[in-house]
Amino acid sequence: MPIDTVGYCYAGAVVAGGVLGYVRAGSVPSLAAGLVFGTALAIGAYQTSVNPSQYGIQLGASSILAGVMGYRFYRSRSIMPAGVVCLSSLAIIARIGLRALGSGATKT
Repeated sequence: MPIDTVGYCYAGAVVAGGVLGYVRAGSVPSLAAGLVFGTALAIGAYQTSVNPSQYGIQLGASSILAGVMGYRFYRSRSIMPAGVVCLSSLAIIARIGLRALGSGATKT
């Protein structure tokens, strides 16, 4: 059973970003979003560690983050945090897609 280290690191980074947003700017929405999405991503990383085909929660949370932060980046042109989180989320989505294609190709 391989551990989804990348998924856990991504979840930790999202939580850390939310905490950092709260500490620096006093942003309660950043803290709440970081904790909610970080927890969902950690649960998703656990699920993909147990069974790699159970990527729904991780894919959903990453997609929402990519959309929201992509929109924030589009409006503000601010690389940090919106651009970084959007790119990280897109990388996780691509990773999930590649893993899903790879596992589907070996089952035929």
